[in-house]
Amino acid sequence: MPKKYVVFFKTIGRSWFLILILVIVILIFFNLTVAIWLVGITLVLYLLSYFPPVFFKNKLSKSLSKYHRIECENVAKDLGKPINKIREEMFELSKNQGKKKWLIVFLNKQYIYYHQEAVQIFKEVYNKGFSEKEILDRLKDYQITTRSEIKSITECLIKLGRLSQREISVKDHQEQQRFR
Repeated sequence: MPKKYVVFFKTIGRSWFLILILVIVILIFFNLTVAIWLVGITLVLYLLSYFPPVFFKNKLSKSLSKYHRIECENVAKDLGKPINKIREEMFELSKNQGKKKWLIVFLNKQYIYYHQEAVQIFKEVYNKGFSEKEILDRLKDYQITTRSEIKSITECLIKLGRLSQREISVKDHQEQQRFR
């Protein structure tokens, strides 16, 4: 059971805004100049509180763009941040990736980031009619290792409308390869 002073500080932390308004109203009656300064300082601090998340998103984007493929656990190690925070940010990025060139996929309870080069090669190979195994062989350089990754990338790109119809079906491509 938490100690009484911890509960007290948590209660104050939750209602800090109401306490601040009460202090400002009291200060207005005694010293208007101090109240105006307090309001100004509060507004500046409130506006400054928006900068760290923006800086973190930029740092995360730069960190992700260094790799062809990276999982959220490795990103957390790289940035030295908690895994939950990285997952939340990658979830937010994955919701807004419709027009982005990179791709974030949720697979096996983790988010995986794919660089735009890997996504572009995947789209080219997919449109040529390659099967999952052939796509996997072509993308070994981009650290894609399982067929489930290929399936999840395909599903995600189709869902986002970023994958066009295949030029040649898988069956036609296999027949062409057989008769060469």
